[in-house]
Amino acid sequence: MLRLAIPICLITFFSFNALGQAPWKELFNGSDLKGWVKRNGTAEYKIVNKTIIGVSQLNTPNTFLCTQETYGDFVLELDVKVEPGLNSGIQIRSLSDPKVMEGRVHGYQVEIDPSARAWSGGIYDEARNGWLYPLSINPAGQKAFKNGEWNRYHIEAIGNSLKTWINGIPCANVLDNQTARGFIALQVHSIKNPEQNGLTVQWRNIRIATENLASCVWPDGGIPEVNYLPNQLSETEKRKGWRLLWDGQTSAGWRLANADAFPQEGWVIQDGTLKVLGSKKDTQRKGGDIVTTQAFSNFELELDYRLTPGANSGIKYFVVEDRTKRPGTGLGPEFQLLDDKLHPDATQGVGGNRTTASLYDLITAENLSEGTREKRMNPPGKWNRVRIVVKDGHVEHWLNNIKTVEYNRHSQIFRNLLAKSKYNTAPHFGQAPSGHILFQDHGDEVHFRSIKIREL
Repeated sequence: MLRLAIPICLITFFSFNALGQAPWKELFNGSDLKGWVKRNGTAEYKIVNKTIIGVSQLNTPNTFLCTQETYGDFVLELDVKVEPGLNSGIQIRSLSDPKVMEGRVHGYQVEIDPSARAWSGGIYDEARNGWLYPLSINPAGQKAFKNGEWNRYHIEAIGNSLKTWINGIPCANVLDNQTARGFIALQVHSIKNPEQNGLTVQWRNIRIATENLASCVWPDGGIPEVNYLPNQLSETEKRKGWRLLWDGQTSAGWRLANADAFPQEGWVIQDGTLKVLGSKKDTQRKGGDIVTTQAFSNFELELDYRLTPGANSGIKYFVVEDRTKRPGTGLGPEFQLLDDKLHPDATQGVGGNRTTASLYDLITAENLSEGTREKRMNPPGKWNRVRIVVKDGHVEHWLNNIKTVEYNRHSQIFRNLLAKSKYNTAPHFGQAPSGHILFQDHGDEVHFRSIKIREL
């Protein structure tokens, strides 16, 4: 199917040429940088043999060669070659406003990554929200980019859909509505090491189509879709069995833990956000933990959360209620949500096992997708994406599409961890065949949205 995509597009292109309606426009004339402007940094851009060459330079921030024209819906194609050791990217629908971060270029970036990580073709939100689509969720796409060779990028930005291919292989598939129009830019990334000075990234054969786009869109190969549209399911998600666990407007499907109704205080629904209010412990304002009315066994849960500075909360699962206990409390394995920099709980426990995305007090979150401790967490005030996958005994924690924790809740290792934790007096902790999902009221203001689930 993919092999047919390119010839079909080319046949259609030549048909439009014959009619005087060719959809493609050259963005680079091959001889000078007319129509382009350099922003933010001072790295050099030069032209050699109809190719734009960006040259890395020490002591300068990211440098961007930007189109003077802005674009909304388009299909963009270009060839890229980069020297190993230099990271780069192609900005699309990007912005530079003197009133925002003093004009710093920000917006969607299609990655150029020759490192062993191999995330070329992924979508990064430059100077805004970080990784929207790392290739950790599409391993097949990691094989598309060829180091030391020219690589053909095909990029589609149509409506709220952003898709990428490299050398005909699908890489990223994102739904996002933050920016509908902006410029295109070629990035020379900042560098820190002297041995990176003078490394180059090259672009050529840069063309764009802004009309008759149906003639040049490609099949996405069924790669995973990541949907950032608030409180909305895509058609793909519906087909795959996803449903909203919160409707974005009412408390339907949720109630106070160990009780029958949604709390009257402490939680509010506002502007498509489910918000737990900040309060002091044991005040009347505190609403308590809330749970789903339904219990789940095998499932995939996904949601966005946003912390306020210094906040603490958590998402628990396999929560078994006990009506003899105080309403608004529940016990179960917890995906920790925490301001790791400001909240003192980050330094408690053992080895960071109370930091964000950890299995609270049991397993410390790490970046298992890249093999580092860097979790790529957005700071308070920005949204983060949580995913929890449970299949029989196997459990995974994901933060912003990076896997952070993986364990088997029925294993001997898990039982040994429990014995050394604060849960050592709860012998059946996390062992129920099914249980409720719980959002914690820890007395701090935290926001939730786009809560969705599919049962496996």
